[in-house]
Amino acid sequence: MSKDFGREKQSPKDRGRVLALDLGAKRVGVALSDEMRLTVRTLKALRGTNWKQLVKALSELCEEFDVRQVVLGLPLRLDGSEGDAAETVRRVARKLELSLRLPVGFQDERLTSKAAEAALRREGFGEREVLANADSEAAAIILRDYLAHPVV
Repeated sequence: MSKDFGREKQSPKDRGRVLALDLGAKRVGVALSDEMRLTVRTLKALRGTNWKQLVKALSELCEEFDVRQVVLGLPLRLDGSEGDAAETVRRVARKLELSLRLPVGFQDERLTSKAAEAALRREGFGEREVLANADSEAAAIILRDYLAHPVV
């Protein structure tokens, strides 16, 4: 498997916001880049509701922020192999590409949830705030990693 996890090659001229998602059972963490793909900010996590509601919420975000690409965290095993969770994310990606009509890429998300929780604790967030913000913080880590390793 290649290191770009199915990322399409893009020209350095390609610009526009990238929306990153950390898919979870209860919540979907969300992060967004700026137009030049230099900075990342978290957005409020979405409830892990049904597919129709999720696509509607994502469509609204993509329209509001003029998103040009979506990146999903790919849950690889610690040894780098793919399991059932990665297969599920790949299925979701195919459905999102059709529903949103945007390219969908992947980024290794190993240990991002733990890193997100640790970062929030270091920033002084209480345990309740850590739990409420960890999903979107993980999405921000996924997006920063993705943007730091562009495929040219």
